[in-house]
Amino acid sequence: MSTMNIDQVLAQMRLMSAQASGETQPAKETGQADFGDLLKQSIDKVNETQQDAGALKKAFEMGEENVNLAEVMAAIQKSSLSFEAMVQVRNKLVEAYKDVMNMPI
Repeated sequence: MSTMNIDQVLAQMRLMSAQASGETQPAKETGQADFGDLLKQSIDKVNETQQDAGALKKAFEMGEENVNLAEVMAAIQKSSLSFEAMVQVRNKLVEAYKDVMNMPI
């Protein structure tokens, strides 16, 4: 994956994070973004999405009347998709690390 594609994926992740947290506009970048913080925020958001999907699933299984099946299935799919995206980003980061480590000095 090229640097341009990675930047596009990170920009999409920022936008999705901003939309999911209820912000109307993503935060403007002020110079350098700390990669570690961005990665931690992304992982935390995926974990939160999975926890929410699990809670909705449990509520539906327990027979709560205010939880419908469509809402549960959408939350589970969103959780699965966000986890898969995180895994793909991790794979690309590991691949890039290996490429850098194999470069001759």
